[in-house]
Amino acid sequence: MTQSANRQEHLDFLKAVFIVLMVAFHLVYFSQGYPYIKQIVYTFHMPAFLLISGYLSKSNKSPKAFATSIFWLTIPYLVMESGYVLMASILPINDHVENLNMALFLRKIFIDPLGPYWFLHTLIICKTICYAVSKIATRLSLLSRSIIIGIVFYLISRSGLMTLSYAFYFLAGFALSQSHVRFEDFFKASLWSLPALAILLSRESHLHCHKLSGVLIVYMVISLCLFIFPYLKGKCKESCLFIGRNSLA
Repeated sequence: MTQSANRQEHLDFLKAVFIVLMVAFHLVYFSQGYPYIKQIVYTFHMPAFLLISGYLSKSNKSPKAFATSIFWLTIPYLVMESGYVLMASILPINDHVENLNMALFLRKIFIDPLGPYWFLHTLIICKTICYAVSKIATRLSLLSRSIIIGIVFYLISRSGLMTLSYAFYFLAGFALSQSHVRFEDFFKASLWSLPALAILLSRESHLHCHKLSGVLIVYMVISLCLFIFPYLKGKCKESCLFIGRNSLA
């Protein structure tokens, strides 16, 4: 197996882990029954997924190819978010929407997503900005392009379209990819990440992805998952890779 294939399998496994956690902790049984564990999972699962998505985003696509990839992110997002908003207006759920009208519906779709699909909304924005800046500012250094992207992210976040800390995780992954550093060379697989995680997770004040402690938790979780991955065998490994390969990241 080639080195690039190995790398892709590692990323597919990571995506699968974070997708399963996302689905599990949107269920009432887990989210209400295990609030502290939910807080732990929410500290790293979406930041890590966005980081990987940024790493997998390529700026060397043709405009047509890029537009096609964004189209196939946008369609599932519009369908799923529309369905979620409509159901939230009917069912007595935590995200219940009162007095749904067209203006509120459009706001939830395009500005303030409801439920778990905000991730796709953020992903579409981040991918588009990173691609556009990379194409326009081709002569600038990676650092300069990253600073410009960061400024644009900040300005957009001020409008309420996305959360800045999540966007910066995407930018970190994108910058890592553009620097031609292999993912597993930066995120070292290590069992030592387990005791480090235990220390970081022992205090609730550490459980915020925008804090340094949150960044360290994201790093340690990825490190631990990369350590575990080579030990997966058979159906368990196949299932994880299938989920990861078929994600929208």
